[in-house]
Amino acid sequence: MTTALRRLRNYIDGEFRDAADGRTTEVVNPATGEPYATAPLSGSTDVDAAMAAAEAAFPAWRDLIPAERQKVLLKIADRFEERAEELIAAESENCGKPIALVRSEEIPPMVDQIRFFAGAARMLEGRSAGEYMDGFTSIIRREPVGVCAQVAPWNYPMMMAVWKFAPALAAGNTVVIKPSDTTPASTVLIADIIGSVLDELGHPRGVFNVICGDRETGRLMVEHKVPAMASITGSVRAGMQVAESASKDLKRVHLELGGKAPVVVFEDTDIAKAVEDIATAGYFNAGQDCTAATRVLVQESIHDEFVAALAKAASETKTGAIDDEDVLYGPLNNANQLKQVKGFIERLPAHAKIEAGGEQVGDKGYFFAPTVVSGLKQDDEIVQHEVFGPVITVQSFVDEKQAVEWANGVEYALASSVWTKDHARAMRMSKVLDFGCVWINTHIPLVAEMPHGGFKKSGYGKDLSAYGFDDYTRIKHVMTSLNG
Repeated sequence: MTTALRRLRNYIDGEFRDAADGRTTEVVNPATGEPYATAPLSGSTDVDAAMAAAEAAFPAWRDLIPAERQKVLLKIADRFEERAEELIAAESENCGKPIALVRSEEIPPMVDQIRFFAGAARMLEGRSAGEYMDGFTSIIRREPVGVCAQVAPWNYPMMMAVWKFAPALAAGNTVVIKPSDTTPASTVLIADIIGSVLDELGHPRGVFNVICGDRETGRLMVEHKVPAMASITGSVRAGMQVAESASKDLKRVHLELGGKAPVVVFEDTDIAKAVEDIATAGYFNAGQDCTAATRVLVQESIHDEFVAALAKAASETKTGAIDDEDVLYGPLNNANQLKQVKGFIERLPAHAKIEAGGEQVGDKGYFFAPTVVSGLKQDDEIVQHEVFGPVITVQSFVDEKQAVEWANGVEYALASSVWTKDHARAMRMSKVLDFGCVWINTHIPLVAEMPHGGFKKSGYGKDLSAYGFDDYTRIKHVMTSLNG
């Protein structure tokens, strides 16, 4: 007996629709490896319809006073809380994430972030008006950019959707967002929530649209003539493709791409506390986080003690079913990602040593054991490239100079952390580490008020904070004569 698959649909101009040509893809629960739904495989007709809806809705949404847009976002945040259990269920099935962790670690910050941007809607700051030429007054206007084409990733489908639509809507833009083809369920539910709020408050339905599909669908969105801005959270390869496609008509591009965060542990660190926090920050969400604490550099005098403690912590970390409250993380998101993580382990050089884990867990789904690999060199593949799995690598450094050289010696530059009791050293390191975020004696906390974004191949533009809000605006100079 087969179970009928749930049917997910696009959300365009306030209506749920199948793809125009009827094409679909199967959506797989990564905890079981079995399909549970189908989603539209959208093509050019669907993208055209979504962009037309967003374009038509833009003037009215743009012209709302900020207080009215704030009301909409605050009601969306309230509705997220009211329908939290639906969102949790959708995201757990989407990603195989433990239910308890989605409830405690994702819903509260998402609601907070929406409310933050609701406030930011009323903070359209610019330099004061003034006379910079005799007889003329200059004024700065800050305006929305227009329709935004947004592509969200599969590691945090709900939260990354919030990071994209909340600042865009707050600034007065309209949105067409595409979730990953492996995780569309929670974004479709978000469309239902936002659509109901827009209807209740009498705003155009096309303000927020969701298109399901694959990489080709995303390309069609980015290359479409309507959007003024393209925003993606994803791999470096995907970001480069988006930047290239957007360059054809000089669209604005906002890229949050990969990471390879160095975790620099000096010999004066409280080893037990550092290991506890680093293990959590490295294995949370199965290491599928561009800021994950998965590249550890440890001063040689404490290396062996640290590695032993970290291996023990890994052996005590649990992965498993979504309803097990003792589980720290669930499965990898999809079969391809499991294959990628396995490949890194299989290709380890002879000088590397697996201290813990290193293998798939269970006979169904895409679970992988908490893993620690030591004995690595700076140019090893697993040190230089993003694994995006529950694998923590450890290198041994001699002094501060070498720590900085190795920490900065990758193509990514998103996040980093320094572990030391020496305040002066912490300040020196925070200055020279070439990363968009430097945590000191912690790793991975984020707040709505502070920016998240990197340098180099980690992309450009900021999420969260007033800086993230600014990215969705444009600056206009208005000059008027004082002589009639």
